[in-house]
Amino acid sequence: MQQLLPHAERVAVRLKTRGETLAVAESSAGGLISAALLASPGASAFYVGGAVIYTGAAREALLGISPAMLTGTRSATEPYARLLADAIANKLGATWGLAETGASGPSGNRYGDAPGHACVAVFGPVARTITIETRREDRMENMRVFAAAALDLLLQVITD
Repeated sequence: MQQLLPHAERVAVRLKTRGETLAVAESSAGGLISAALLASPGASAFYVGGAVIYTGAAREALLGISPAMLTGTRSATEPYARLLADAIANKLGATWGLAETGASGPSGNRYGDAPGHACVAVFGPVARTITIETRREDRMENMRVFAAAALDLLLQVITD
């Protein structure tokens, strides 16, 4: 967690300066993205809310994404991450949505992705997605890497 705080603080400063808000939907990062952001003093100025979307039931209940809306899309992909980022931003009325989905390990997921695979998306006035491949089985390390990558992607987008 300590390693994530500098990433989150840079995001916090930038969002507050811009007067913009953020909503987070994370999965294999397990809440680390939100925890790091909320550790920033004055987080209420930019952080609207977030959720750990770990199951289909959570996705449908919290984001309103039904199985029918997923036709041709599966978890742990860039299109799915973008869908989550869009849904959380719209659901909570935030300027930006940030989403992460993947396989933290020690094994891969049921879709065939190796441990250390994650996709991150930012949705808002600009949209961007990335895929991360650590190729490691270390669950906690992967979770930290995924959270840092998500914060760094958001910072890139709001700094451009």
